[in-house]
Amino acid sequence: MSDFISSGWSWYVIGIVVFGLVYCAFVLIGAAKHKVIYDAQGNVDKTTGHVWDEDLRELNNPLPRWWLFLFIFTLVFAIGYLVLYPGLGNNKGTLNWSSKGQLEAEIAKAKVEEEKIYAAFRPAAVEDLARDPKAMAIGERLFLNNCAACHGSDAKGSKGFPNLTDTDWLHGGSPEKISETLHTGRRGMMPPMAAAVGGPEEVRQVANYVLSLSGSGHNSILAELGKDKFKAACAACHGADGKGMQAVGAPNLTDKIWLHGWGEEAIIRMINNGKTNVMPAQAGRLTEDQIKVLTAYVWGLSRPTQTAQAQ
Repeated sequence: MSDFISSGWSWYVIGIVVFGLVYCAFVLIGAAKHKVIYDAQGNVDKTTGHVWDEDLRELNNPLPRWWLFLFIFTLVFAIGYLVLYPGLGNNKGTLNWSSKGQLEAEIAKAKVEEEKIYAAFRPAAVEDLARDPKAMAIGERLFLNNCAACHGSDAKGSKGFPNLTDTDWLHGGSPEKISETLHTGRRGMMPPMAAAVGGPEEVRQVANYVLSLSGSGHNSILAELGKDKFKAACAACHGADGKGMQAVGAPNLTDKIWLHGWGEEAIIRMINNGKTNVMPAQAGRLTEDQIKVLTAYVWGLSRPTQTAQAQ
């Protein structure tokens, strides 16, 4: 009732509830009575006098006792419930129960049980947790609840969301780097580079050179023309050899892993428009213990042979 600023609303609810109970009791009392009716000859008439289709008559029988007692029990139960629990306006009941209070009690109980589980994981290194089936089962649930929306339930990602099961890491795949990513999040940004490269034709040349770095299909003449332009405009982040720099989150262009799409047109769009990618920080959503277990789970995704040794 906290949404209402007047106590009149509380009395309004109380009135409706009490009226409903009194009315039900009144109906039951009336239905329990057996009214004796006599016909014109003075004989007892066991009908109510209602007749349909000339010979179909409504009998004047009281409610069966078991049925009547069931309704009485329902009324008594309702009154008892309203004494113990909220239901009469602002009255909280003698037990002072509330859904919020029950939720808080259940959360507190769950935290106690959770503490027992995570206490066993704290002394272990991330690499050891990755070999612990119990820790990995919890890590999987944490991943599905918090990460699968972007990275997929199989952690293989999709366009714009990295695959976590391979060994290609934008910011590093060590336990420390994964933990850092989970704690603080990541913001990857490539600015539009068309102006730095030149005109549309120069952009196309650089795109073909980028394709050549991974041995993908490309125009070799255009790629040769784009080599120097790549070194002048792109090497600062991606390196002169195109293998990227984890320090700035610049991807390796020499493999065949394409986060935002593959092919000449996709690379041209990237050069022309740039790209900003954000992974939100999880430190405010997950506890330190949960982040540690999740770090172990993500670290183990790209090392299935290592994590399976002890299982």
